[in-house]
Amino acid sequence: MRIAQISPLFEAVPPKLYGGTERVVHWLSKALVEMGHDVTLFASGDSDPTLKIAAMRKEAIRLDPRKPDWVAIYYKFVEDVYARKDEFDVIHFHIDYFPLSLFTRQKVPFLTTTHGRLDIPEFVDTYSMFPTAPFVSISNNQRLPIPDLNWVRTVLHGMPANLLTLQPVKQDYCAFLGRISPEKGPDRAIEITRRAGLKLKIAAKVDDADKKYWDTVVKPLIDANPHVEYIGEINDDQKPAFLSAAHALIFAIDWPEPFGLVMIEAMACGTPVIAFNCGSVPEVIDDGVSGFIVDDIAGAVDALGRLDKLDRGTVRATFEKRWTSRRMAEDYVNVYQSLIDKAAGR
Repeated sequence: MRIAQISPLFEAVPPKLYGGTERVVHWLSKALVEMGHDVTLFASGDSDPTLKIAAMRKEAIRLDPRKPDWVAIYYKFVEDVYARKDEFDVIHFHIDYFPLSLFTRQKVPFLTTTHGRLDIPEFVDTYSMFPTAPFVSISNNQRLPIPDLNWVRTVLHGMPANLLTLQPVKQDYCAFLGRISPEKGPDRAIEITRRAGLKLKIAAKVDDADKKYWDTVVKPLIDANPHVEYIGEINDDQKPAFLSAAHALIFAIDWPEPFGLVMIEAMACGTPVIAFNCGSVPEVIDDGVSGFIVDDIAGAVDALGRLDKLDRGTVRATFEKRWTSRRMAEDYVNVYQSLIDKAAGR
């Protein structure tokens, strides 16, 4: 199968540090190639050279000191993909609504995976303009704001089976991993571990958009609580040791999280997840097996006291059963084939 993967251009594929969608696109592309498919990855030129890259610009937008107008870049991006559309059996977009107007007017099978939140009025209005465009959700919960879209399937994320593994190290803190923002709940993680009498290590990125929250809320809490250590962004090579040494990953979100990659990253390392019952969490966490689903800070503190009931080997086994990139790729191939068959009238 000749497959075009259309990645966002904000980060390289894979990202050097933090980055969700581009990381998933990388894992999916590699798994599809391993399955024998011909994959062309439309991405920034600083992406994985072992893949067949159609470079849409020299480097990721995040790294461009000029801070270019990314909408203008995407306008040209979609036109460039359109010019090559007939080279592929199926085109898989990961760039939100940008291709819809153009690609609903042509015949090559295509689909869009929605990677972000959809509970924004402008998104509802825009997506609803394209009732025949096929969409894949990354959790069933993600669909709720626009339930009547042409959802063809939910494909939960997966990652390479041996990218992150359980390390034989002692556990002596709880972990917060990802991005500093109000909806991710680092302040709640600090309070949870304070009440539980446990250390907390925070490995996270601070975006410019969240710098005020960092300066006024999170950093003062870190300074005032000696049980908390901020270590900054970490890469995939650093994650196995960081996560394996954690009693649990604290996922104290307060928003409709579409998926939450950090949950399966923790599971890959055998680390249970204590997660607030929001968004995709009930679809990702097997409560009482790979972690605990809680409703509030008190529930999270209580869950930390029950971690001895969870087996880290079982957490890892759950990851291997449910969360590999091979499973994700197989799910997508089934979607691709159904779209190809439909286009051919089969």
